[in-house]
Amino acid sequence: MAGSIVLSLALFFSIASMVTYVLAYRGKEKSLSYARLSYHVMSMMIIVASTILWYYILNHQYQYKYVYSYSSNELSFGFLFSTFWGGQEGSFMLWLLFTSIVGIVLQSYTSKLGDLEPRVMMVYTLATTFLLIMVSPLFKNPFEMLWAEPIFISLKDINPAMLNLPVLQSFAFADPASNENFVKVSAELNNALNAAGYSINQLVIDGKGLNPQLLNFWMQIHPPILFLGFSMATVPFAFAVAALIKNDYRNWIRQSFPWVLAGTGILGLGIMLGGYWAYEMLGWGGYWAWDPVENSSLVPWLVGAAAIHTMIVQKKTQNDQSVGKFAKTNLILCIMIYVLVLYSTFLTRSGVLGDASVHSFVDPGQLVYAFLVLFISTFTILGFGMLLYRWGSLTSLTSKEDGLLSRDFALFTGSAVLMASAIIVLVGTSAPLLGKAVDTVFYNEMHVPLAIIIGLLNGLSLYLKWKDTKKEDLIKKIFPSAAATLVLTILIAVIAGLTDIMLLLLVLSASFALVVNAQIAYQIIRGNKKMLGAYVAHIGIAIFILGVVGSAGLSQEAPLTLVKGKPVKHFGYEFTFTGVKQLPNENKYAFHIDITKDGKTYNAAPIMYISDFNNGLMREPDILSMISKDIYISPMGYEEPGATTGANLQLQKGTPQEIEGVKLTFNDFNFGPEARTAMQDGKDFEIGVNLTAEYAGKKEGVIVALKNKNKQTTFTSFDLKDADVKIQLLNLNPAGSVEVNVAKLDGQQTEPVKEEVLSVNASIKPFISFVWIGVLVTVIGFFIAMFRRLKEAYRQ
Repeated sequence: MAGSIVLSLALFFSIASMVTYVLAYRGKEKSLSYARLSYHVMSMMIIVASTILWYYILNHQYQYKYVYSYSSNELSFGFLFSTFWGGQEGSFMLWLLFTSIVGIVLQSYTSKLGDLEPRVMMVYTLATTFLLIMVSPLFKNPFEMLWAEPIFISLKDINPAMLNLPVLQSFAFADPASNENFVKVSAELNNALNAAGYSINQLVIDGKGLNPQLLNFWMQIHPPILFLGFSMATVPFAFAVAALIKNDYRNWIRQSFPWVLAGTGILGLGIMLGGYWAYEMLGWGGYWAWDPVENSSLVPWLVGAAAIHTMIVQKKTQNDQSVGKFAKTNLILCIMIYVLVLYSTFLTRSGVLGDASVHSFVDPGQLVYAFLVLFISTFTILGFGMLLYRWGSLTSLTSKEDGLLSRDFALFTGSAVLMASAIIVLVGTSAPLLGKAVDTVFYNEMHVPLAIIIGLLNGLSLYLKWKDTKKEDLIKKIFPSAAATLVLTILIAVIAGLTDIMLLLLVLSASFALVVNAQIAYQIIRGNKKMLGAYVAHIGIAIFILGVVGSAGLSQEAPLTLVKGKPVKHFGYEFTFTGVKQLPNENKYAFHIDITKDGKTYNAAPIMYISDFNNGLMREPDILSMISKDIYISPMGYEEPGATTGANLQLQKGTPQEIEGVKLTFNDFNFGPEARTAMQDGKDFEIGVNLTAEYAGKKEGVIVALKNKNKQTTFTSFDLKDADVKIQLLNLNPAGSVEVNVAKLDGQQTEPVKEEVLSVNASIKPFISFVWIGVLVTVIGFFIAMFRRLKEAYRQ
């Protein structure tokens, strides 16, 4: 209750701050002090509300629905602390908290830059107002009481000392099918307990806990960094609208540029930390699956990166007669950064991607859906409406274009390529809204040419002069770097065994960018180090692209069946399954594998266990990280001594495999919003798997399913009678794969198994460390550039 009151007060002061900032801009000087005071009071209220929520979580106050739904007694402090952002309500609170804190810094920053503060802050407080409405009691309130809506809670979460209370008898229910007992927690039970001198918090003594896929170290780091990036995306929007309000476009580039650099750097870091989390946790061996929710965060980053390049051009080409080139472009891009963050939120939180994304939240209800639409519509209309209103005056203030061989044009072209990437990702991400799905091949094939162009442009632009460059001078300057690039490309191709022409061109472009930027960075280190940021960031991008080529284009993958004690040779290594050990104090099992090469032995220990959260089989891969590659071991199944029939297949989405004369292709999951909601609520649910079987010139649809009833998981089978085979689902991975068993219908292929057998999916990921190193180097470059531009921002 206290948290809701504090948030309601924060909403009042946010609106008050917005109104008084508007009055301050209109010339009422006293209003500025009230606006600042209101904003700081609002921020303090949000910090207090966040502290209250953390207090409730850390002290197991299960009378609050959010605390019960996402925390539990068994969670360690780090995971318990991070349940703050484990659900929709908490993630909105985290976004609001960071937005309010960023606003405090922004208010102080703009107060030193003439009349900028009221123009920027009146727009910024509109964003905090919308976020505060979102976490109000009307919408996604994290302080909603557990009994606000009836909920059935298992007896394992109920205080056993209170089970014999007469007041509970009318609220106790049993499920004969599962032999489980529940207590219906509702407003009536709360009133009855209060009348008897008890409370809900005394009754409910444990919570549901976190989904096991969230029980990873990066859960504690990735969401806060990502939401900090989302919060900072508000700032370029506010600067752009502030410039449009005053119809002054000269200083806003200099003033907003450090914020665009910092926000884009932080958002990029958050995105790739999520990629590392997926790589480390999900077991499919990759770090980017072009999942719609992943993409929805990538699009604003791409737009931010595009804006950085055209903002440099505008700043460089400003003069007494012109505000510089691409002024309209920069306003459009800075508005789009935040609008696309809001669109990302809409896709993630509205439930519209429930069938298309493993990351998407369930349908939040029509009221929240409508408010999200209003949220994004308001800022879209505000930003682009102001832009259209000022379009005429903007046209008369901008510069004319220069020659094609100029740094201006090269940077603009690079920005255009980044925007092309953003449009491709945006179209593919939005396709599920139209009832269609886009395969990952679409993204890969479209982006390789764009990445090649970006690498070449990046290196080329550094040899071009502003306004125009003579061809003869360009060729003379570029020759040594081009020669070094060719040597490096040939060296990489020989070492890695590259033969694919597109990958060779990608390596060539990345090597060119690396050589040119490294050469200039070396010269700068010996001189003016503050100019280093852009070159460091570009070096990071080049290293990242080389890492992507190695880890994705040169990856080797194979399913291995490991009989205990019997070595299996693959990839030049010898894999030996040595046994199973239960982890101390946990219901988890480590499957130990010795990996030997050239007399050196490494130990991998992937983990499998049955989760109490959903009673499903969970798999955790193990990764052996070496200088030039990773060995990635993902557990698939374990067989104790007994009997087995047929053969097991690991089917990746869209990739057919053939066995027993039948070619099987995994198409997609059938997992609607109702099933997703039921799974989140711990109720019975079913996940269908759609396969296609081709045999003897025929094509037939096959549907198998995972069924969870009364917390018992079963897998169905399908008899393909004309092919005389039975297809049994064994397991599924939401990232895009399923495991099936294919056997003869008459069971003639039954073979005795005398040993323990571990099935794993093993892969070699060459140079994947370059991906992570490249990201870190890029972020460092962003911040070096940000500090340089921050000093420039205060120059009048």
